[in-house]
Amino acid sequence: MRGLGTRARQVLKAGSVATAVLTALGVFLTACATGGTGARDEGPASSEAVAKGAPSPSPSASPSKAPKRVDAVKLVKDDPEVSESVKSALTKPCVADEYPVDVSYGDLTGGTTDDVVVNVMTCGDAVGIGSYVYREESGRYENVFKAEEPPVYAEIDRGDLVITQQLYKKGDPVEYPSSEEVITYGWATTHFTERSRTHNDYSNAVGGVDTPAPAN
Repeated sequence: MRGLGTRARQVLKAGSVATAVLTALGVFLTACATGGTGARDEGPASSEAVAKGAPSPSPSASPSKAPKRVDAVKLVKDDPEVSESVKSALTKPCVADEYPVDVSYGDLTGGTTDDVVVNVMTCGDAVGIGSYVYREESGRYENVFKAEEPPVYAEIDRGDLVITQQLYKKGDPVEYPSSEEVITYGWATTHFTERSRTHNDYSNAVGGVDTPAPAN
């Protein structure tokens, strides 16, 4: 709770502490007046007890890699590894100054800075037409992975590169693919290698069945 509620609790807490202190002081004075030794019987706490009770300092956190933001559109357009068909999707923004590009930063290759994952899509239906991974080497970003078989999309999952590629049968609408391949890649010194592959078939009963024509 904010505002007056918090302030009121602080005042009440301070009052309670003051009351407790006064009460303890009264007990102490009473014990002295009647000849009791009170708290003095225990003596001062030993240095060993104090050391055991003191919380140990928390270890300092290791510095994390600060992502270096990149101009993903320029990075892709200047990349000779990218096909001209993908570059053509970046000739102009979809809306205002927004290009059909998704960018992710993360550690995939164990470099000194985060790697950059770029997904290029179409403006109209956001179909992935190209996925790329860039690794910084000697102050510049190098293309170390590409997939240009649409629809395709790349993600970072717990240090692995995961590529999802949707598959269509003849007549499938764009929004209802028949199946998908999910491929997981891991970095091996200088390149990505496939670690696992999963194939998922979609049900044709959901959204993919043609609506029967009404009876005359």
